[in-house]
Amino acid sequence: MIRRIALCLVLLPAPLAAHPHIFVDTGLRLEVDAAGVLQAVEVTWAYDEFYSMLIFEDQGLDRDFDGRLTAPEVAQLEGFDLNWSEGYQGDLYLSSGDQAIPLGAPEGLSTEVADGVITTRHRRAVAAQGPVPAAGLTLRAYDPTYYTAYELTGGVEVSGRCTATVTRPDLDQAYTLVEELLYAMPADQAEESYPEVGRAFATTVSLDCEG
Repeated sequence: MIRRIALCLVLLPAPLAAHPHIFVDTGLRLEVDAAGVLQAVEVTWAYDEFYSMLIFEDQGLDRDFDGRLTAPEVAQLEGFDLNWSEGYQGDLYLSSGDQAIPLGAPEGLSTEVADGVITTRHRRAVAAQGPVPAAGLTLRAYDPTYYTAYELTGGVEVSGRCTATVTRPDLDQAYTLVEELLYAMPADQAEESYPEVGRAFATTVSLDCEG
């Protein structure tokens, strides 16, 4: 991943070079019951090596710098990324057409460390008032500010009789949008007032269900 980060910084246009700062390999598992209703979404986040190292330092872990943690150290790390501030959407957006579908608070499932990379899993139940049919739903994992980049390298798994179509973003179009928005503002404001372009870089997951 470090090589990927360096390559991204070289290839991106100059105004975008400062973003994103964190890279997260992401996996999604959608729980659909026998009636075709979405019950929950399970999310896997694998952080890049540099950000994992910063977390180790912040938590006082991996003092021998071998990229491995003891069982007590892993236990100390559990839940570090689930202390969300009020209003934070978990960088995961579920919708049916133009209607946003709310997801509940995260339930931590696991925390692992291998080769200096932190990987966590959490589950979020659908928090809508009534049942949410899975057919036609769309799901996107992204940070609106694009400070964090989520790449769907972990794939999408769907239980039940549903399949997922994964549509990658049009990066040329996304970069053009960033340039247009940045060049429209004073240069000294570009970093502090970085436009919310994360959705333009997001992979779209669309569900199709039998029956």
